[in-house]
Order: sequence, then structure tokens, then C-alpha cells
Amino acid sequence: MKKSLAHLPLNKKQELKRLKSIILAEEPKTEFVILFGSHARGDWVDDEYQENHITYRYQSDFDILVITEDKGCATREGTWMRIENKYYGICRDRTPIDIIRHHIREVNDRLREGHYFFSDIKQEGILLYSSGKYRLERRRRIDPARRLEIAVEDFELWFESAKEFFDNFKMNLNLQRYNNAAFQLHQATERFYDAALLVCTGYCPKLHNIERLGRMISRVYPEFLKIFPQKTKREKDLFKQLKKAYVDARYKKDYRITQDELDHLVKRVEKLRDLVERTCRNKITELKQALPGSS
Repeated sequence: MKKSLAHLPLNKKQELKRLKSIILAEEPKTEFVILFGSHARGDWVDDEYQENHITYRYQSDFDILVITEDKGCATREGTWMRIENKYYGICRDRTPIDIIRHHIREVNDRLREGHYFFSDIKQEGILLYSSGKYRLERRRRIDPARRLEIAVEDFELWFESAKEFFDNFKMNLNLQRYNNAAFQLHQATERFYDAALLVCTGYCPKLHNIERLGRMISRVYPEFLKIFPQKTKREKDLFKQLKKAYVDARYKKDYRITQDELDHLVKRVEKLRDLVERTCRNKITELKQALPGSS
């Protein structure tokens, strides 16, 4: 694992220093803080693009793995929400952050199993902090044929599941069951992201936050940042409606969504579906070409 941040500009180094200080102050049982993803590799994105005559900015997150002493520390949501809020409060013009948390036993088990997500972090990541109490296991490389087999299985399961929810969305939309349609569209979105993450990274957290899932796949493929643009108030409000649909569309009487809003959102989800399929198929082809003896 690397230790140098020499390739990063000064402002990003300062942001990471502040973030590390906040993490250690709020969670004393932190054993490792590791920067991984595009900022560790040096290929982060901070760019602009135009769509429908509107200029959008998209920006890579700081991807941070925090390894704690025990499971309770890793799963205490209030602590990690407080850490994010403090970071965004201090670093106003800041790089967005995405923190994943796991306890030391789990990470070392995954390294021993050859789990490629954690193995890649061990190889490419930059160590920002270590308590010195624990050591990370040596990474074990997974058999390329098995890696391909897992990717194909994940694509067939999760992409097909997402398409089923998408079909259910269209049926409910035609029946003017708009709340149910919104829930089905949320589930389709979530599972398209799940498919992309599992096929391309081998890692997908168990959560229903489609905003965070989108950020996670964007760390590998920045094109995903363009799926749900949020430059205008309308775009932000519509995406918020989709995010809330997982709970509110089923359980809250005051949740309302119109056909016009759903018509807008489905166009974005169709873009997501097509990008996921193309990205996953390209990844599977890449894995096939990496097999010994392939040409």
C-alpha cells in the first residue's frame, strides 16, 4: 500500500487532512483510514459537460475505506453522518466524500479469500492513518476464470432483476398507479446500479440509497455522473422524489408524484439501463480476454 499524496494538489491534501482528523475525533476505534479509487490512482475527474444547453459540472469523490476495531463502530450510522456533516461544514468548496466502513476481521477475511475489491484497495490504496494495533493480511489473487464466472452470474441475476422492476413500473404507469410506479422505478434504478457495481468492482453495499450507489460506480466510470444531472431545481426535486419513493411511495399518505414527473425520470433510468448494460458487457469481455491462453 502506498503512503504518498504527492500527486494531489495542495487543496486536496488539506481536505484529506481535515477529514482524517474528524474521523479520528469522532470514532476513536478507527484502525485504518485508506484513500482509494480515482484520487489514489491519479485519474480523478473534475469536468464540465453540456446537455440541453445547460452546463453541468461533475466531480469525482474522495473514496475512503475506514477500518474499525469492531462491527459496532463500523455500522453506527449516527457517527458517520456526523463525520460527513462536519467535513462539509468545514470544507466549503470541498471534494465530495464517500466513506465505506468495515471492521478489521471482515476486511482480513476478504483479503484471505481473494476478494478483488479489497485486494485492489490493498494494492492501489494510499494509507492515510494506521493505529499500529493491527496488520492487514496479504492480498490473495482470485483465479481469473472464477472472477469471470462471478461477473457473468451477477450480471445475469441483477440486470435481469432490474429489468423486471422496470417492466412493473411501465405496467403501473399505464394503470395510473403512480406511487407504485415510482417505487418500481426506484427498485429498477437500485438494481441497475447493483449490477454495475458487482460486475465491475465485486462490491456492493446493502443499501437503498440510489444517490450513494450512483456515486460509487462513478468512481470507476465517471460517465455515470451524468445520469441524474442536478443543475436545476427541477432536476434536484425530481431526483429527490425518486430517492424518497423506496419508503414514502409505499407508506406515506402525502407522497405524490405525477405522470409528467415519472415521464422525465424514466428517460434518465433508460439512460442508466443502457449504460449499465454496455459497461457490464465490456467488463465481461475484458475479463474473458484476460484469461490465460486467450488471444
